[in-house]
Amino acid sequence: MRVAIVENMKNTPLGPLGLALAEAGAEITYFRPYIDQKLPAGIFDHDALVVLGGEQNALDDAKHPYLPALARLMQRFSESGKAVLGICLGAQLLARGHGAENRLNFQLEFGWQPIEQTEDGKSDPLLAGLDATFTTFEWHSDTFTLPAGATRLATGTLVENQAFRVGRAAYGTQFHFEASSGVVADWTVDFEASIRRMEPDWLERYPALAAEHAEKADVTGLTIARNWVRLIDVATADKQLVASA
Repeated sequence: MRVAIVENMKNTPLGPLGLALAEAGAEITYFRPYIDQKLPAGIFDHDALVVLGGEQNALDDAKHPYLPALARLMQRFSESGKAVLGICLGAQLLARGHGAENRLNFQLEFGWQPIEQTEDGKSDPLLAGLDATFTTFEWHSDTFTLPAGATRLATGTLVENQAFRVGRAAYGTQFHFEASSGVVADWTVDFEASIRRMEPDWLERYPALAAEHAEKADVTGLTIARNWVRLIDVATADKQLVASA
């Protein structure tokens, strides 16, 4: 199982997604285009693609000229039937790659929040095993419209499109299910100044918030991670080659 991981900024660990990939024996290749502009050369070297979050927006092509190519790459992976996972910025880029509208500075959501499964979400394998309303971590102000033909899987009070699927196994999650309690603890140190600008008193409330929500969010995160990893079809590339022969 060969998985390409695209990072869009530093300090974006995989959390429970890394654990689920390790359990599956995945061979991971990291790409850091925010440093060197390099992306996977195509869709045939990897069985799945993960695109993580970042501080830039999904239309920030002037500062990050690799973004259009990354959106197209996600679209190509998803249309081939391969598993794709976009988290936060990654979800916004997946939507962009499928022709949806990116909406910048739409609504700030930060911290642990309740997310509701839609009726479609309740029957989708990504969210299997979760309660109809589950807790996870949010950190974004941008959002997107739902791509044509996509299925909305989860929604929130402030932002409608929290999770969607397009094609067989291409998923975008606006929320950070990979932000385990350990990841969030590190973020409170690494991004202290940013957090204080967004939510001036949040760090003072953080210990109580973590005690209330972090354990539930950890269970949610690992469940989603394992569910997605199970959708990786290591034979997809061979099937595509046969079909095109």
